[in-house]
Amino acid sequence: MIIAPERIPVAGPSITDREPELAAEAARTAWYGNHYAYNARFEKMMAEYVGVRHAVGVPHATAALHVIFAALGIGPGDEVIVPDVTWIASVAPVVYVGAEPVLVDILPDTWCIDPAAVEAAIGPKTKAILGVDLYGSMCDWDALQAIADKHGLHLIEDAAEALGSSYNGRRAGSFGRAAAFSFHGSKTVATGEGGMFVTDDADLAKRMLFLRDHGRNPGDRFFLNHEVAFKYRMNAVTAALGIAQMERIDELITHKRAIFRWYQERLGNLNGITLNAEPAGVVNSYWMVTSVFDPALGYDKFELMAAFDKRNIDTRPFFSPLSSLPAFDDRPNAKRLVKPDDRGQAIAKHSINLPSGYNMTEEKVDIVCRAMREILSVPR
Repeated sequence: MIIAPERIPVAGPSITDREPELAAEAARTAWYGNHYAYNARFEKMMAEYVGVRHAVGVPHATAALHVIFAALGIGPGDEVIVPDVTWIASVAPVVYVGAEPVLVDILPDTWCIDPAAVEAAIGPKTKAILGVDLYGSMCDWDALQAIADKHGLHLIEDAAEALGSSYNGRRAGSFGRAAAFSFHGSKTVATGEGGMFVTDDADLAKRMLFLRDHGRNPGDRFFLNHEVAFKYRMNAVTAALGIAQMERIDELITHKRAIFRWYQERLGNLNGITLNAEPAGVVNSYWMVTSVFDPALGYDKFELMAAFDKRNIDTRPFFSPLSSLPAFDDRPNAKRLVKPDDRGQAIAKHSINLPSGYNMTEEKVDIVCRAMREILSVPR
């Protein structure tokens, strides 16, 4: 049996001397009149990289989505069409504002929300569409925007997993009314925790700034709260970590794409295995290298994870359909359009994320791929 000589983790950041150096500097100096300097710098770097006018740091991407939905006025009685297969953090903020998520199927190649399923789900209560750029893939944003325009709906982008990806020359985070990013420790740019909302809409940006700071107007020094809102501000040390990461964003994306290339070279001709897609016009940042296994091979994702674990290799399960989770047991209306033969049901059941952290070398990828071939060589 192939066993990795040391545990191969599934994800992890790239940290150089620059990150703790800048974080320590922020801890010493980001006070008094300098308290927002690092945040402003990080936000400017993100806005310029994504290609939008406004970027504002928050504690995490969940907060960013919460503020976006609230700022758009989405609330009780409204419905938001969302992908059934995504991490729950994409959809939980819909519930936070009192609206109802409507779960629909995903596409078989990009694993992003299916525009045809979105169109079919639109009803009198529909207020918005949420597209999630899953695992670094990009939604069909042209199709989604056309649907949103046709029906007068808000379009929101969850780009938490896609920093560095692009669609027809536009970077992830530049689509829809507003977008959310994550800087969780597993993400392409990592600050431990942290998130950001971005938008080109000045009025929407102002409203989101108002809501993220307890219902106060930006710059308020008199503690005059006009609404009961949220406390969603990023601290300076987190922002400093983000600056250090963004200073070498191109290097980070290049490494992610190299990791995928190493997997593709070793697994691309393996029957019954499909890796992340990169359709024409898309650049995939490959946040997590993901392997979809043909159901005919006879493995579900949890069996595969156990087999890799025996070989000292960590993996992650493809996100389970939200409709299958206990958290949605009491939301039949959210699941009303989900069908047992939806593509997302089978994809989610037979797919895993392979080790994709920045510590991955070609040698480690080779161990993972040899282990996969060994696992699949055992008759089922």
